[in-house]
Amino acid sequence: MSIVSVQKLSMSFGERELFSDVSFEIEAKDKIGFIGNNGVGKTTLFRILCGELSPASGTVATEKNLKVGYMEQHACTHMERTIYEELLSVFSYLEEMEQKITEITRSIDEKQGDLHALVDEQTRLIDEFEREGGLTYQSRTKAALLGLGFSSEDFSLSVSALSGGQRSKLSLAKLLLSKSSLLLLDEPTNHLDIASVSWLEVFLKDYKGAMIIISHDRYFLDAVTNKTIELEHGKVMCYKGNYTEFKKKKQAILEAQKNKYENDIREIKRIEGIIEQQKRWNREKNLVTAHSKEKERDRIVAQLVKPDSELSSIRFRFEVESNSGNEVLDCQNLSKSFGSNHLFSHLSFHLQKGERVFILGENGCGKTTLFKILTREGVADAGEITFGAGVEVGYFDQMQENLNLNNTALDEVWNTYPRKSETTIRSALAAFLFKGDEVYKPLYECSGGERARISLLKLMLKGSNLLLLDEPTNHLDASSREALEETLLNYEGTLLVISHDRYFINKLASRVLVMSETGVKEYLGNYDYYAEHIEEASPSPETKEKKEKPKNDYQLRKEAASNERKRQTRLKRAEDEIERLENAIAITQDELSKDETVSDYEKLIALTAQLEELQAALEEQYLIWEENSI
Repeated sequence: MSIVSVQKLSMSFGERELFSDVSFEIEAKDKIGFIGNNGVGKTTLFRILCGELSPASGTVATEKNLKVGYMEQHACTHMERTIYEELLSVFSYLEEMEQKITEITRSIDEKQGDLHALVDEQTRLIDEFEREGGLTYQSRTKAALLGLGFSSEDFSLSVSALSGGQRSKLSLAKLLLSKSSLLLLDEPTNHLDIASVSWLEVFLKDYKGAMIIISHDRYFLDAVTNKTIELEHGKVMCYKGNYTEFKKKKQAILEAQKNKYENDIREIKRIEGIIEQQKRWNREKNLVTAHSKEKERDRIVAQLVKPDSELSSIRFRFEVESNSGNEVLDCQNLSKSFGSNHLFSHLSFHLQKGERVFILGENGCGKTTLFKILTREGVADAGEITFGAGVEVGYFDQMQENLNLNNTALDEVWNTYPRKSETTIRSALAAFLFKGDEVYKPLYECSGGERARISLLKLMLKGSNLLLLDEPTNHLDASSREALEETLLNYEGTLLVISHDRYFINKLASRVLVMSETGVKEYLGNYDYYAEHIEEASPSPETKEKKEKPKNDYQLRKEAASNERKRQTRLKRAEDEIERLENAIAITQDELSKDETVSDYEKLIALTAQLEELQAALEEQYLIWEENSI
């Protein structure tokens, strides 16, 4: 059953029409990936769905009592609160209910008021409290904070002390726990590392309500969504399935449309040739045939549908001006600290010509610092770096500090390569979607995606044979990411890449290095291969000191299977114990509601204490269940 029905929506800003005649339905358990290039109106449509904007025309009909949750509605407003207090405020209604239960219990203990009425009210509130998740709301609060990358030490931090990215994560946590029946998630994986994104995937897959997700994280969309809506050319198309299934279906539809259009054009030309021939013969029979063929041609023309032109996408190729030797880079025992903040030590790895190596690691482990050291913008505290013969390094900085924001797009590129002609520079800018007067746009007016394209263009023109890319897909829309992937697949040099984009890693990586404080762990494959061996990703220092013989795949599978069996056993025991405790609580509550119990003060006190013990035990079992059900 539909919970939202969108019919014939249109929206314009001034003379610019964002979209028109947009219609789609949202079912109660839909998990929808909402995709489209930057600037097509996805966020505007979100604001219409949550009632912040009114469309130029069309309607949005919603199910009665539908609760829509949108990130901006859960912004952090109480700066004096701690992180934990701010997130716990989502459950203020449960805290109030809990306080009320405590007050009623105190009144019963002190025999204040009508005991029968108080016990009835206590029973009603306890039932409602449990039904609304009161037994687990504190553990869910802590789990959400830990899952999104906060440490338990961070819980006492003031909201005012958080960075913009941390506040965004806290707002996301508030939204996730808000009990909305429809979540509108706009780039929810921004500011999250891979571990936090993985937690978010599990949370959203288990979420009981519906959701629409705007995201350029294609791996995330594949993991979470069961339907895809694309906004393109001002219209929407709906597809069943996740992002990868959408791409296949869209490609098949485009191919079919293109083939039909080309076949229809050929048929029209063939018929027009017959018409011309029949008219040239100019006999009565020929004219009748010509008239009949004209009707046939007109029918084909009337239903002729020209395929939508493909949206402009980046067109470029990283050319290597000169080849390097086979040995490209060797790093031995690098270490780096900033005062008491230790980033890494004993960091060693090597690169050979043509490799595509990706570096993973938690936020703050020193990945960008390593790149600064390799480009000589920083200095290691210890260790050796050796570049091979003929290596020319090109660096993509995710912070885009190499850009002068006061420059125009044209001046920024031309100042970097003054020997190139204006025609050459403008042609290169056009390939990166800066056309006409757009080349005179100051960079401070450009979006993050536009600045990223300028940085990539400057890097492309350099002709380096070793590319250090720090989060190159940040700010790029899906089509630009795919263009970059195809370009790098054809690149003849060597790649060392920092990225959280798992789809990107899967497509390109020949090797994955996972950084930690004590060095790197190597995985000879792409992201999926790394994910299969995730339990090895963070070996303890004690394990390293023991220098145990590496486990083979059979041992790893056997260990993983054993751990899974243990998890399932703990889960089953917790479920059995929860069922037993819930039955015991129900029996105790029945006893408390009986008239003879209300009149027997000692029995009433004993049963109330028993109920509290059972509820505490039940909460503990819920914690065990949550721990083992992830």
